[in-house]
Amino acid sequence: MEDKFIGCFLGLALGDAMCAPYEGGVAERFLWRMIGRTKAGELRFTDDTQMALDIARSFLRDGEINQDKLAREFSESYKWSRGYGPGAGKILKKIRRGLPWNQANISVYKDGSFGNGAAMRAPILAMCFMPSSPEFKQGVIRSSEITHAHALAIEGALLVAYSVSHALSDMPDSELCRYLIECADSEIFRSKLQLCRQHLQNKTELKSNDVKKAFGNGMTAKGSCVTAIYLAIRFRDKPFMDLLSFIKKLGGDTDTIAAMAGAIWGASNGAKRLQLEDLPRIEMQNEIQKIAIKLHATMNLDKNK
Repeated sequence: MEDKFIGCFLGLALGDAMCAPYEGGVAERFLWRMIGRTKAGELRFTDDTQMALDIARSFLRDGEINQDKLAREFSESYKWSRGYGPGAGKILKKIRRGLPWNQANISVYKDGSFGNGAAMRAPILAMCFMPSSPEFKQGVIRSSEITHAHALAIEGALLVAYSVSHALSDMPDSELCRYLIECADSEIFRSKLQLCRQHLQNKTELKSNDVKKAFGNGMTAKGSCVTAIYLAIRFRDKPFMDLLSFIKKLGGDTDTIAAMAGAIWGASNGAKRLQLEDLPRIEMQNEIQKIAIKLHATMNLDKNK
């Protein structure tokens, strides 16, 4: 199981860092290719991995998702060069200046953001709490609503977290899809998950344009979370790079879709199947592995209580 925890966190970070240069339009791609490597030549990750690290560190320190402390963690880590979305950037800067997070999170969008920023970091919550515990769902919600208060953003984060949790426990694909459909609250997610299950059962090899039309490739939760879930399951028994190559062709919000899908793939297959020796090195790779090991140790301690 430890190998799966490492695979999940590294899958998230590698997907993020390796697909970031393919996100968005010409200007965005050019900028990231200018700033996308460290002085040591390692690939830099974006806000997807940074906020995942923030959650992991906060949880390991506090033993819970303390929203006030996590909000400060998020705001203190904020740097524009990590590629934060404009809305999230405004929220985090307001929190840094002292505005309570539960006011900041509706200061940019009246009903809260329905972007995929909560979902991209949700895989970490599956490594913090047992899926059967009430803390699991509450942890995802508490982590999400600091920056993404909209119900669709939270629902997308829950679906991604559930997918990771059940990938860690080797739940069969058919059972996972059925479970996710049962968990979906909104018709938009339910209908997309039903379509996802249909294509997976029929083993239809959708091309990138078909995936875009069916599930989306954008920055909203409803337009990317099921996309990531579908691709992670479809490519689960294939090499990690096949998954990333497809996401690069898909375009759109490539780094976040790859982070979510990479986390689910890594939770299913573990770090050994990532074949790290064949992949570019990312910044803080050793630290990410160490944190994943600590999360696994914490989960095992909880099991033994």
